[in-house]
Amino acid sequence: MAKTAVKISVPGFLAGGVSAGIKDGGHKDLGLIFSTVPARVAAMFTKNTFKAAPVLIDTERVKRGIAQAIFTNSGCANAATGKEGIADALAVSAAAARQLKIPEEHLLVCSTGMIGKRLPVKKIEAGIPRLVKSLSENGIEDAQEAMMTTDSFPKIAIRRGIVGAKDVTVCGIAKGAGMIEPNMATLLTYVMTDALVDAKALNTVFRQTIDTTFNAVSVDGCMSTNDTAIILANGLAGNNPLERAQARLQRFREMLMDVLTELARAVVKDGEGATKFITIVVEGAKSKSDARRVAYAVANSNLVKTAFFGEDPNWGRIIAAVGASGVSLEKEKVSLSVGNMTVFSQDAPAEFQFAKLKEIIRKGEIEIRISLGGGDKSYEMCTSDLSHAYVKINSAYST
Repeated sequence: MAKTAVKISVPGFLAGGVSAGIKDGGHKDLGLIFSTVPARVAAMFTKNTFKAAPVLIDTERVKRGIAQAIFTNSGCANAATGKEGIADALAVSAAAARQLKIPEEHLLVCSTGMIGKRLPVKKIEAGIPRLVKSLSENGIEDAQEAMMTTDSFPKIAIRRGIVGAKDVTVCGIAKGAGMIEPNMATLLTYVMTDALVDAKALNTVFRQTIDTTFNAVSVDGCMSTNDTAIILANGLAGNNPLERAQARLQRFREMLMDVLTELARAVVKDGEGATKFITIVVEGAKSKSDARRVAYAVANSNLVKTAFFGEDPNWGRIIAAVGASGVSLEKEKVSLSVGNMTVFSQDAPAEFQFAKLKEIIRKGEIEIRISLGGGDKSYEMCTSDLSHAYVKINSAYST
């Protein structure tokens, strides 16, 4: 994997990644993020009923509001593994905490990979000393590489700015390409910041920004058992604590939003086999929930997605998906634009040049704009097309 020319670092954070032999070919499969001091933590997790063992453990640990490390293994999701899966995750957690010399409840564990497989605990335990030894200020890229499964490129975003008269850094890493329709998080996403943020403010701002970034994307309409998003704020920037009522919290929110937006868009662009990046804007809805329902109906329509892959300007599929969303609509008020071209209005095809529509569909990035004409609420999300490669990747994932 190509490395960036400038090393990425966040004050007070160390990171690293090594191979423990979970994945073939010597690829990194253990990653670690470590704050040199205990940090405030906020997190969001999948709403899938079959939550992976690490999700169940982390859900309880983050309630304390303090964490210091995030341990990740790839190549095995440790989901649908019952009590044994919990025991395996706790064994790994205990081994990593001992090596780091921190309380076990301050370490969060995350897994990604095949569902239904037990963790290779002995391999992981054997690799932990090397993983801890690999920690460095410039190890974020290695930690991100160790998270990857079917990802085709690394996903790292960083912003630096002045918050409360202090230099503040916000950096995020993510993994994800398939099984993407998040509900409260997405696959694995970690954010590190040296800002000092009040616990309630951190929780609030993280949930708000996740909701409009990672909760507004879909690749294939499939929710993972392991979805986890975590933010650690170690406070080493030395700013006065950012609280919910303060104007300077807005600057931090903007930086966090920029980081999460870049990561979420990267996940969609890296959708397994994706050739198109599609933005769906629904406006004129009676409620935000109506706008969201329509957007997801279009984003998750296999007929719409395959049409975009085939560069087939079959806009009728979009209208069909809108009508099947279950949202009450006045047909005469609905309009549809693809790119900057209106193709449907007043319950009938609009006048447009078919050749120009075909040119729009051939582009790598396309915007769909749907006006419902019934209110002032809107929703925006991103999705990808559905290609032969997606089917090939996922038809043989376990073999």
